[in-house]
Amino acid sequence: MYERIADGLLMPDDARHLLGLAASREKHSGGTAFDLAAFPEVVRVYAAQNSAADEIQQQAREAQELDVLAVRGLGLIGLNDSLLRACLPREQGGKGLRVRVLLLDPDSDALARRAAEIGESAESLAGGVRLAEARLRELADSCDIQVYRYRMLPTWRLIRTDSTMFVSAFDAGWEGHESATYKVMETRHGPLFRGFRRMFDAVIDGAQRTV
Repeated sequence: MYERIADGLLMPDDARHLLGLAASREKHSGGTAFDLAAFPEVVRVYAAQNSAADEIQQQAREAQELDVLAVRGLGLIGLNDSLLRACLPREQGGKGLRVRVLLLDPDSDALARRAAEIGESAESLAGGVRLAEARLRELADSCDIQVYRYRMLPTWRLIRTDSTMFVSAFDAGWEGHESATYKVMETRHGPLFRGFRRMFDAVIDGAQRTV
C-alpha cells in the first residue's frame, strides 16, 4: 500500500516502516471517553466562593498543608474575619500546619493591569497586598508560613488543603470570590489536580519570598 506525500510521489509502507512512520492504513483514535461519574475528579461545583465557605473552612481545619494563590489575599487569609484566618494554628492551639501563600507583586505591571480590570487604583490594590503580607508575617511564630510575590497576570485562584483543591478564576470586571468554584479531588489518573498543583509549584519557583 502507498501513501501520497507532499511532492506528489507515493511512499510504500515498507519505506515508511524504515523511517519509523506509521503505515498509511493505520488510523489513530483519540482513546476512550469516560463519563464523569467514572472519572470523579471534579466532585462539586459552587456558584461562588461564599457557597463553598463552610466546606473550605472544614477542610482547612483538618489539613496539614494549605496553599493559597490569590491577588491580595485579604478576604481569603489576611484579615481577622477572612475565610481562612480562623482556621490557622494560632486559633487552634498551635497545631502544626505548612502554609504557602502566593500574592501578586505590588510593583508589577500585572498588578496595574489587574487594578484597571476591576476599576481600582493600582496604589490601592498594591496597598492591599502589602497589608496582607504584614498580617501574614504575624503568623510566623505559630505555623510554617511562607509568602511569595508573583508577577504574572492573575488567572486562577486556588485553595489547596492536602488532597482537595478549590479552584476559581479571575477575569476582567470579575473578582475571584465571585467566580464559580470547583472542588477538585486528587485521584489516581486525574489531570486537573496534578496540573494545578504543578502550576502552583512552578509559580513559587519563579516568585520572590517575602515572609
